[in-house]
Amino acid sequence: MPAHFCPQCGGSLQTAEVNGQPRLCCRTAGCGYVHWDNPAPVVAAIVELEGAVILARNHRWPEKMFGLITGFLEKGETPDDAVLREVQEELGLKAETAHFIGYYPFFEMNQLILAFHVPAHGEITLNEELAAIKRVPVERLKPWTIGTGPAVRDWLARRPVG
Repeated sequence: MPAHFCPQCGGSLQTAEVNGQPRLCCRTAGCGYVHWDNPAPVVAAIVELEGAVILARNHRWPEKMFGLITGFLEKGETPDDAVLREVQEELGLKAETAHFIGYYPFFEMNQLILAFHVPAHGEITLNEELAAIKRVPVERLKPWTIGTGPAVRDWLARRPVG
């Protein structure tokens, strides 16, 4: 949801062209604030546990919708540390390494997804954000078209065959 007031001076924000792009700007004389609306960095984990990928359903999602473990990168955190933290927080699983798959713009949510393969171990314990999980054998995993789906596609394509 876009801001309506300038966080610097309290003046109203209006759409104006900045560097050839429409941006919300403060029109108060001498302020010059521009709301750049930069994408948020998000980490995503293809969590592999005992030959299966763990997909999760958030409480707010439709009943049959499952996806990767995701979360926002926090201040002072590296993407590698963030994805390991998210796996621990959301699933209760231990993981020592995160293997970078790639980055994926998710324009619909104004996010930049940094995707990792995370081999994990331990017993799954869901946190309060998740309603359910699904274990999908790696050989049955199918990518989807938006969000984290292209990361799944790329990870599957790079896996050794046989």
